[in-house]
Amino acid sequence: MSEPAFDAPVWHNGKALRKGYTTGSSATAAAKVAALMVMRQHLIHQISIVTPSGVTLNLNVESPHVEGQQGIAAIRKDGGDDIDATHGMLIFARVTVNDSGEIILRGGEGVGTVTRKGIGLPIGSAAINRTPRHTIETAVREAIGPARGAEVEIFAPEGEERAKKTYNARLGILGGISIIGTTGIVTPMSEESWKRSLALELEMKRAAGLARVVLVPGNHGERFVREQMGIDSQVVVTMSNFVGYMIEESVRLGFRQIVLIGHPGKLVKIAAGIFHTHSHIADGRMETLVAHLALLGAPLELLTLVSECDTTEAAMEHIDAHGFQKIYNHLAKRICQRVLERLRFTQNPPICDAIMFAFDNQILGSNRPVNEIVKDMQC
Repeated sequence: MSEPAFDAPVWHNGKALRKGYTTGSSATAAAKVAALMVMRQHLIHQISIVTPSGVTLNLNVESPHVEGQQGIAAIRKDGGDDIDATHGMLIFARVTVNDSGEIILRGGEGVGTVTRKGIGLPIGSAAINRTPRHTIETAVREAIGPARGAEVEIFAPEGEERAKKTYNARLGILGGISIIGTTGIVTPMSEESWKRSLALELEMKRAAGLARVVLVPGNHGERFVREQMGIDSQVVVTMSNFVGYMIEESVRLGFRQIVLIGHPGKLVKIAAGIFHTHSHIADGRMETLVAHLALLGAPLELLTLVSECDTTEAAMEHIDAHGFQKIYNHLAKRICQRVLERLRFTQNPPICDAIMFAFDNQILGSNRPVNEIVKDMQC
């Protein structure tokens, strides 16, 4: 589906809801304008960036300042009508251009520091997620050219106080906010309108003649399928948290094979019969892992360690250290079993497969050999 214009509202219950943009987009725009001001040696008051989802944002710059080889600029984060803890705060970038040829990115005041394993970032690093890191570095590189280098500091003076209203401390991110976002855009959708838009994409795929579909939680899953599995991204549809709904829509439309592909952080919930995976609805990840590890004969020490984890990534490290990687194949089979139980009244249920992968894009487990799944997808 083509990406709707940024200023096109999202409708819910007769109300037009305004979209917003992420802290990642704010930081990217601030870094881009700070770098451009150094290169041009004058102040800039408006900047445009293209988000990872392809939407162009035209943003007002606040507090622009340039002195010699250093530029500073801020963008006010705007969550649209999806208000969160970071809405309305200023995200700053300080860019110092040099001749090193390298771009060094770090977090300053108000940007949290990672203190525990489990979120895919090294301990001690700034809580700037992978997609924003990439977009910030790309934007600065475009501004300064291929030969120069730059030190880029992202900071948010209100960050430490605002972070108290987030889950950061529970995840081991201390001292400030996270710079996050995979698409760059915040879409304030009601569940019903969101689900309908996802189902519409399924309908388009089916109308184009596709009989097999890969359902992924989000962008990371789509990228993994395309880059690591060699499966045409045309067969991939985002299901977000609406696993049960999207499976039932796939059945209604007559798909013959459904493959669920994602990180265990989402998929493990399905093994417990949780078909709406938003944490506000249900979160039985650790309990599910503990139960199935116990079924496989895991020692009490491992069960205890996993039960005390806050993130699936952290639990996975303990599982790996104790040599219980077989849990992932076991869980993938259980996921398929749960799906077929849900579809038990369906006359001709589709083939169901499940594949789990890690943040480093390694395949962790599947219900049957991956090459067989891929082969069936290509029929």
